[in-house]
Amino acid sequence: MLGSSSSRRWAVRPLSHPNHMNKILSLFFRPQRLSFSSSSSSSSRANIILKSQSESETHINTIIMEDEVSKQKQIEATRRSMEFLSSKPYVPPQWASHLNPIPSHIFSLAHLPTPIHKWNLPNLPNNTEVWLKRDDLSGMQLSGNKVRKLEFLMAEAVAQGADCVITIGGIQSNHCRATAVAAKYLHLDCFLILRTSKVLVDKDPGLTGNLLVERLVGAHVHLISKEEYAKLGSVTLTNLLKEKLLNEGRRPYVIPVGGSNSLGTWGYIEAIQEIEQQLQIGTSQIKFDDIVVACGSGGTIAGLSLGSWLSTLKSKVHAFSVCDDPDYFYDFVQGLLDGLEAGVDSHDIVNIQNAKGLGYAINTPEELKFVKEVASATGVVLDPVYSGKAAYGMIKDMTENPKKWEGRKILFIHTGGLLGLYDKIEEMNSLVGNWSRMDVHEDIPRKDGIGKMF
Repeated sequence: MLGSSSSRRWAVRPLSHPNHMNKILSLFFRPQRLSFSSSSSSSSRANIILKSQSESETHINTIIMEDEVSKQKQIEATRRSMEFLSSKPYVPPQWASHLNPIPSHIFSLAHLPTPIHKWNLPNLPNNTEVWLKRDDLSGMQLSGNKVRKLEFLMAEAVAQGADCVITIGGIQSNHCRATAVAAKYLHLDCFLILRTSKVLVDKDPGLTGNLLVERLVGAHVHLISKEEYAKLGSVTLTNLLKEKLLNEGRRPYVIPVGGSNSLGTWGYIEAIQEIEQQLQIGTSQIKFDDIVVACGSGGTIAGLSLGSWLSTLKSKVHAFSVCDDPDYFYDFVQGLLDGLEAGVDSHDIVNIQNAKGLGYAINTPEELKFVKEVASATGVVLDPVYSGKAAYGMIKDMTENPKKWEGRKILFIHTGGLLGLYDKIEEMNSLVGNWSRMDVHEDIPRKDGIGKMF
């Protein structure tokens, strides 16, 4: 802390980074030339000197505060890394403490907080900024948005004494892959019901993309045709498998499609608190007008929209649906909100637009070309099923309605799903033909053994 102004004794605590001390020293040793007219009084000179010292004190206090924040961030990151795969009592954000029921525990499964950075997309409307929340970096096997929901769902499964979990999704379901990994981390068996085409339902599903990870960690894969799935539904199918396992003496816990129920919604209520904290301690002083995200099963947009509405963030949430129509998701999200006694209408807190195109997990050439162009322009790889379609829908809307987005600061949530690209290799092949054999002229000297094959 600084000494009193009367004593003018400076007592600065040690700083954790030498750059901070350099900043402080520069305040005192910056060459300055003060010139006074002959009419300047001694009191004027004294006031200028005191003002200069006061400004230096303010600068030093700011530097010390920034250093303290940096140290606290490092401590928090270290603490969380040591709590990986552990369970702890859950304390909700103060602004969400009235919701009911509140989860009792949470498992640490994700690598959080995930980064936020500016996303330099080309051809945006005037003065529009897009920033990226990198939930694709929430882990490796557990990457993506699903792990935030699983932190609460797996905690309940363990608390109920389950010895296995059941969940359901498409053949390249990111949620099913994340669930299979999380289950094995917690010493639980995992049973997956995967939806595929009727011509493939009796064949080995292979090892492409998410299937490779699921089968490596020993998940029990049960295939169902899309036609049967459409007639029976996910609830009936998971209950049938649950009854079978109960009859075998197992203790199964059922996780719904995408982990999207009221309990899973807490994952993105927590994410909003994470974003709040990142903005509070960041140096950019940014406030997001909008949040944009893909919508596939509804839980992520329920948590984001409710959290943004309740918290200080107050960003408008835009969801781009990649499967069912907006009306379905408004109703589904309303059910999740009612399950938390939120007392809010889904239409008031989220705007849902249709971006499914040809259908779930089916891409047009234009959508895949967009994914390639974004990767080439920004280095960010989008998945073709969720974030790729949502970003494509966002840019399409910006092109058609530029005034709607001009001057706004937007946070796009990258929900992961990189492994899904491996299922699109044949369709993407013509877009990435930038290769050739390196031409080394025969005059270049050669010597056997000089090149080490590391």
